Amino acid sequence: MKKVLTIAGSDCSGGAGIQADIKTITAHKMYAMSVITSLTAQNTTGVYGVLDTQPEFVENQLDCVMKDIFPDSIKIGMVSSSKIIKSIVKKLKEYRPKNIVVDPVMISTSGSRLLSEEAMDSLINELIPLADLITPNIAEAECLCNFEIENNDDMERAAFKISEKYKGNILIKGGHLADCSDDLLYHQGKFIWFKGVKVDNNNTHGTGCTLSSAISCNLADGKSIEDSIKNAKEYITGALKDGLNLGQGSGPLNHCYKL
Repeated sequence: MKKVLTIAGSDCSGGAGIQADIKTITAHKMYAMSVITSLTAQNTTGVYGVLDTQPEFVENQLDCVMKDIFPDSIKIGMVSSSKIIKSIVKKLKEYRPKNIVVDPVMISTSGSRLLSEEAMDSLINELIPLADLITPNIAEAECLCNFEIENNDDMERAAFKISEKYKGNILIKGGHLADCSDDLLYHQGKFIWFKGVKVDNNNTHGTGCTLSSAISCNLADGKSIEDSIKNAKEYITGALKDGLNLGQGSGPLNHCYKL
C-alpha cells in the first residue's frame, strides 16, 4: 500500500483542501494521511472564516506521521502563515521525505491575495526550494515571475524566469487561459506541454488541490514526473466531465467517478 500525506487546510464542504486530497488519494487506491494547517468555514459560494492551527501543533502532527507511517509522497497546499511554513520546513529538513509537491496557494479564484507579504516570502524562499514539483496556476505564476501571463509564450517565459530561483520542476497550469487548458512543465531545461480542452463545467471547486494530489499519488507509485502529470490530468478531466452538480456556487468535482 503506497502512502500519501497531504499538508493543507480543511474544507468543511468537502470540495477542496484536505477533503479533496483524501478523496483523490483514496480513489487512487492509496493510503491517505493528513496534517491540517487551518480550519476553514467555506462552501461552494465562498470562504467565510479561517482558523489557523498553532505551528507547534502542526509540528506535532508531522512528528506523529513521520515516526510511524512514513509517506511515499507529500502534497502541500494551503499554508497561511509564515510561522506554519517555517514549522513545515523544519520538519521536512529533519525527516527528508521524497516526492514533495507544493501547490502554492497564493491567490483566490476571485483574484484576492491569500497570504501576507511575510508568509509569501517564507513560501517562496523557504518552502518552494524544498519541493520536487510546484504547481502554480496562472495568477500564482504571475506572482512568482512578476509579469502578466496571457498566452502559451508567456507561460514559457514565466517558467524560465521562475527556474532562475528554483531548481525543481515547474508545472504552470493553464486552466485559467481563455481558449484552452494547456499545462506547461519545465523539466531539466525543457518545455513539455500537456494539451487540454476546456471542459464545459462551471463546477471547478478544488481542481488545484485535486490535481496536485493526483500527481503525488503517481509519484508515490514510482512514475516519472511526465507520466505523473499526464495521468493526473486525465483523472481530473474525467472528474470534471462526470458533471457532478452540488451547491449554489462553483461546486466540487466527482473525485470517485471511477468507483
